[in-house]
Amino acid sequence: MKNDLIIRTMTRKEVDMAVDWAAAEGWNPGIHDADCFWRADTNGFVGGWLGDEQVAAISVVRYGSSFGFLGFYIVRPDCRGKGYGLQVWNAGLERLEGRTVGLDGVIARQENYRKSGFSLAWNNARYEGKGGGETAPGVIPVGSVPKTELYGYDRQFFAEAREAFLECWISRPGTQSLCVMHGGRLAGYGVARPCRNGYKIGPLFADTPEIADDLFVSLKAGVPETESFFLDIPMANIEAVALVDRHGMHPVFETARMYRGEAPEIGLPRTYGITSFELG
Repeated sequence: MKNDLIIRTMTRKEVDMAVDWAAAEGWNPGIHDADCFWRADTNGFVGGWLGDEQVAAISVVRYGSSFGFLGFYIVRPDCRGKGYGLQVWNAGLERLEGRTVGLDGVIARQENYRKSGFSLAWNNARYEGKGGGETAPGVIPVGSVPKTELYGYDRQFFAEAREAFLECWISRPGTQSLCVMHGGRLAGYGVARPCRNGYKIGPLFADTPEIADDLFVSLKAGVPETESFFLDIPMANIEAVALVDRHGMHPVFETARMYRGEAPEIGLPRTYGITSFELG
């Protein structure tokens, strides 16, 4: 293993480069993802340098006092197999010491993650479809409800509060953020954002399969008919699987959702779309 690697926190501009690396790997990040990822934790990105050249990156974003999510684990292709990735991985996990840590990892690399104390919780799968269609009745913009209500609803589906991230996530240019009210309270919301290739829907949270479907078709309607869109679903939610099957979507790939520490209690049966493989 090389010992000349310099490891430090990444700057905002360097996060943009990590997103470009992710795009080159085929991860298809959102156009404005870096803005919101940075809002989540400005100290949550760690890189490795040889001299003045960055060769590795990882995100270790902290939420609240007890949770963190690991993603963006990339080593520049010409520098792989030299131990740089492991050094950055270990440095990243040190940043999250004492917290439950989640990740969405490559299925084939689960054994490597287990060596660092991670255990499988469930698999997520990315599905692809085409845009178009009609908006469902009763679906309204997220901006129509108080942000405190949105934040409180989202907290049912995530290990910690994430207000700064959500405020950015729902408001970027070209992003649709829709919700459904039932009985005077928020009963579901979803976001579709433009990506390097097409759009991604995420999150998609709903109290019932019917509300999830209304949000899904409404977000889909906002995507041009010629464009692809993607939805990342937890395979443990049979209603989410039924939704993508019903709308003729096809699977692209799977990830292993793993946790180091006790898996958080979240509303998985009402989760129809993961927010992001990179930040949870």
